[in-house]
Amino acid sequence: MSNQTEKTRVERDLIGEKEVPQSALYGIQTLRGIENFNISNFKLNQYPHFIQGLALTKKGATLANHKIGLISDKLKEAIVRACDEILEGKFHDHFPIDMIQGGAGTTTNMNANEVIANRALEIMGHQRGEYNHCSPNDHVNCSQSTNDAYPTAVHIGLYLTHIELLKPYKKLINSLKLKGDEFKEVIKVGRTQLQDAVPMSLGQTFHGFASILEDEIKNIDFAAKEFLTISMGATAIGTGICTVPSYAKECANALSAITGFKFQTATDLIGATSDTSSLIGYSSALKRIAVKLNKICNDLRLLSSGPRCGLGEIGLPEMQPGSSIMPGKINPVIPEVVNQIAYKIMGNDTCVTLGGNGSQMELNAMEPIMVQCCFESANLLQRACETLRTLCIEGIIAHKDKCKSDVMNSIGIVTALNPIIGYYNSTKIAKEALETGASVYNLILKHGILSKKDLDIVLAPENLIQPVNLDIQANNTK
Repeated sequence: MSNQTEKTRVERDLIGEKEVPQSALYGIQTLRGIENFNISNFKLNQYPHFIQGLALTKKGATLANHKIGLISDKLKEAIVRACDEILEGKFHDHFPIDMIQGGAGTTTNMNANEVIANRALEIMGHQRGEYNHCSPNDHVNCSQSTNDAYPTAVHIGLYLTHIELLKPYKKLINSLKLKGDEFKEVIKVGRTQLQDAVPMSLGQTFHGFASILEDEIKNIDFAAKEFLTISMGATAIGTGICTVPSYAKECANALSAITGFKFQTATDLIGATSDTSSLIGYSSALKRIAVKLNKICNDLRLLSSGPRCGLGEIGLPEMQPGSSIMPGKINPVIPEVVNQIAYKIMGNDTCVTLGGNGSQMELNAMEPIMVQCCFESANLLQRACETLRTLCIEGIIAHKDKCKSDVMNSIGIVTALNPIIGYYNSTKIAKEALETGASVYNLILKHGILSKKDLDIVLAPENLIQPVNLDIQANNTK
């Protein structure tokens, strides 16, 4: 069976002519981008918030251009409708270009311009490619350059992504708090440098997890708010060439009205055009969270180690058999996958930093790789939070008896006795416990240092995990 040749249309640009599939809303410059940048598996149509950012940017620019008299009523209505359809989720498959590309995002910008122009042409009753009626450059890209439209779309897309990320992130924090409440009376051994330290409650452990993540909300919110500063009106290098004086303000106002976000124009558009520090800042905020998630997942793996030869203080949900050869083995697969996501986010942050360092003169041509890394990291973190919460945290159980037994057998409880019996006696008891294997509890009674009644008060769980003022004196401190 022979394949039927797909119908095409001929389009022209600076370099020459090419046949574009008639079924494609994109045009010749997008096609060149597809051919030039067959680089990665990261395609624009995998990042819907970025596409929404592009559509919102073009809609805002069109409304501003119409208000100042540069776009006709008919063109405005058609372009805005095309943008709205994209915002509804339509035509995303017509954004097939690679996220990693040369040209500082020109391919991405033209992809949006061409899709919107061709859809607007259809709305007006024309054929795709009849750009004399609605041009990707002259109309959809009116008063714009890639160098201000692309970063603005990035800012909008990442801000939308940020809003979505916060939902599972806050749910994860709340889930850890609930576990903290559930385990508040479970006494366990605390550890420093993986060595026995002093007692604490398992609830304090989980509340600690929640608090270090909650602390990051203000930091990542601060970083995300930088996305609300945009450079529309800068055009090529920040001078505003090809715009009228009122355009930048009108564009920011239009975007604010459309989105409900308070956008403002950068104070210095020359500086803003080459500056990618907002991406660096947001990536760094994501990395901070990744580092903390990694620590939490490492602790979950350690606390659940066993089942008989590890710490075994908690039990994680059993998600899948853990070995193809060892019967009965169950691995902590959910914390492990979140660990790996954390490493990927850390690596992406390094790439963003290097990309930011690639700025030269009036533009940073390395922005596309920075953008891909930021979107990828935010999306990965969002899924990591949801996965960790639903498949791990919510199902954790406490092995109360094991925790209590470890505390009573621990030498670390002697620290609680130190203020009462003195450092010398505490050291002596600790050393003897290490050498003989006897418990601290029994040795204190053996040497008559405290009565059983007083010892039980000192070692009561509630007195081991918080500051206390006990009016107890040692019988023998020599």
